[in-house]
Amino acid sequence: MSSVVTLPKSAVHGAMALVGLAAFVTGLCGARALAPWPYEWQACLAVMAWVTVLLLGADLAVNRVHRRASTGLDFTRRDPSLERTAVKFLGLLATLALLGLGYMSFPLYADPFYAPFFSMLPWLVLPWLVAALPYIYLVDRCMRAPHDGYWQMGQALLLRWRAVDRRVLGQYLLGWLVKGFFLPLMFVYLCGDMAELLGYVALPGGTKPLYDAAFTAMYFADVALVSVGYLVTFRVTDTHIRSTEPTLLGWAVALACYQPFWGLVSGDFLRYRTDLDWQRWLAPRPAAYLGWGAVILLLTAVYLWATLAFAGRFSNLTHRGIITNGPYRFTKHPAYVAKNLSWWLISVPFLAQGGWRDGLLRCLMLLGVNVIYWLRARTEERHLSQDPVYVQYALWMEQHGLLRHIPRLKGLGFLRYRIPEH
Repeated sequence: MSSVVTLPKSAVHGAMALVGLAAFVTGLCGARALAPWPYEWQACLAVMAWVTVLLLGADLAVNRVHRRASTGLDFTRRDPSLERTAVKFLGLLATLALLGLGYMSFPLYADPFYAPFFSMLPWLVLPWLVAALPYIYLVDRCMRAPHDGYWQMGQALLLRWRAVDRRVLGQYLLGWLVKGFFLPLMFVYLCGDMAELLGYVALPGGTKPLYDAAFTAMYFADVALVSVGYLVTFRVTDTHIRSTEPTLLGWAVALACYQPFWGLVSGDFLRYRTDLDWQRWLAPRPAAYLGWGAVILLLTAVYLWATLAFAGRFSNLTHRGIITNGPYRFTKHPAYVAKNLSWWLISVPFLAQGGWRDGLLRCLMLLGVNVIYWLRARTEERHLSQDPVYVQYALWMEQHGLLRHIPRLKGLGFLRYRIPEH
């Protein structure tokens, strides 16, 4: 291994984080100006559409992402095929039908919790399908390898098994499983935050209301951008899925952090929270309250910055380009570090009211949650290391990262990055 490793170029220009933030702020202001909305999901869909237009428009016009080799497109190529287009469109229809069958089959999705998503879905799917056919045709004619997952799915539906590449088809189905699971959840969270933010007649006064509003607004921006990420997987904007996490462990530790699995993990096994959170603890001490809350908001801002750095490319369990700037210039997992640190400050498990034994147990439970996120980081690194750009980035971070000294401490060598053997 060379002693000198250079930082590879990021898949997203650093200024796109500011574009995403501006898109979110102006979208939210527009949603508030047009309130009241009949339903919060309509305001959410409008904000998502606005963010998508600004983000993708800037990426196409300024960064010219459609010209990148990573898109798999060659605009000098002219190989139109109505047959391939029809097969791909058939594959898309079959995929959506499978998702619909899954939503109808699992009792989870009959819960009123998901009602905003299923109310929104008809407004999204029909125009999407109308636009999909010409989009597939125009993109297909420029693809260097046109037999993608949509084509494989269509061929499988036509029972042309000899033409099917099972690896490509498997990765395609896993990618859609990611979108099918996370988009409903993120959109519902988005609607909940939107309802709260639209409920503010004016910016609330007082330390606690201001903290609550800022905390909600940052998580609203996060889920808005994440929701866009699950929808905007276009090859022409270089936001398509390159690969999806292939291992059961990777899926298990990721899904454990989200409902309905998180309710089981945090409710039955790792219940680290108590009725005594930081706000109750520090309410009698205004100066300490202000400082503690400011640190939590700072960590939450770092978490949001990590999402903004993806510029509409974020989604769990997928590789959609390696990000090496923004907070990823300082550590490989800024979102996980910031989120886990903030949980210690929010829940203060060491102050459990059942005495020091209960406090120690709560701390161990939160450490268990931290371990889950460490496993997420390790499985993500193994997956992304299939890309030599990530290997170069990870090796650079070993030399220059903000936390590079921690794995060098005695007994912590297991934290060091190692190139996986494939």
